[in-house]
Amino acid sequence: MKKTSKILFTDLDNTLLNHRKQITPENRQAIAQAIALGHQVVICTGRPLIGTTAQIRELDLVQPGCYAITYNGAVVYDCFREEILFQKTLPLPYVKYIFEKAQQYDLFCQTYSNTHLLAPYSSPAMKAYAAKSKVSYQILPDLPDCLKEEPAKVLVMGPKDQKQLNAYQEAIREWAEDKISIFYSDQTYLEHVLLGVSKGSAIKWLCRRLDIPLENTIAVGDAQNDIPMLRTAQTGIAMANAAPECKASADCVTENDCEHSGVAEVIRKFLL
Repeated sequence: MKKTSKILFTDLDNTLLNHRKQITPENRQAIAQAIALGHQVVICTGRPLIGTTAQIRELDLVQPGCYAITYNGAVVYDCFREEILFQKTLPLPYVKYIFEKAQQYDLFCQTYSNTHLLAPYSSPAMKAYAAKSKVSYQILPDLPDCLKEEPAKVLVMGPKDQKQLNAYQEAIREWAEDKISIFYSDQTYLEHVLLGVSKGSAIKWLCRRLDIPLENTIAVGDAQNDIPMLRTAQTGIAMANAAPECKASADCVTENDCEHSGVAEVIRKFLL
């Protein structure tokens, strides 16, 4: 990379994508301009890899030097070579424990294979998640006992008031302390990944691999799971529509929200 080149790490949902899961023409054009000038753009999302590849193709990021961080940092992917470069997975006993505790609190629990979202039964929330994340799902009634390979993450879903999710999270806090990291990616989504996994740790790993100094990094996001990357990057930017705790952790906040091309604003100001 040129010394003056920078690398932008951008969240997808409610950041690069609007609330209808669409990319505005302004965001698309700004990304193309940044890449044409020698900068790099990395998708950095909680979505599974299988739900991110469509966005990679749509943004024309299937080219040398383009990468994606998925599963909240558990997987780093080379978009051009279509190759997983880095992966951290959850031990199966951990997965089984999470499923059992979530069931005790009447919460829906799902996980992932390399090709599908996996759930023990169908639910409207799961179907909505699969549709907006562009992933196919499989119903496996004996989940998680039937799993043969360790998954990158487990997602527990709950109602919008978060009371059940918070009670569940408190109940497993002591067990999870030296095993897994837990955080919200949405008001109703509680993410579970291996301890130490985050978008921030994935940024550090990728920058070391590419020999890019952190001084050349910019990150933009909107939710609790974006906080580690905002704190890791040289410049961390929260969207105007971001959660309060996300804004509090950022160096600055965009004037425009995800409906009005906030990422394009970031690119114009910091890359172009």
